[in-house]
Amino acid sequence: MTIQHFEDTDTLYITLKNGNVADTRDLDENTLIEFDAEGNLVSMTIEHAKERAELSDFSFQRVAAKASAEA
Repeated sequence: MTIQHFEDTDTLYITLKNGNVADTRDLDENTLIEFDAEGNLVSMTIEHAKERAELSDFSFQRVAAKASAEA
């Protein structure tokens, strides 16, 4: 996964997986969601990102899966 912020256009581009985009859907006038041919989410584009998200407070946290309890 990669996250890019293009300051000149204030566009946030989030790539969730590598692949060819087969379908792009408008979530609203400033948000695009892209899917591959199998319907898997590939990426998201968010326009006017600074107005719509707290980019100055960005963090990334990976949370490990909990071990399943034995019966």
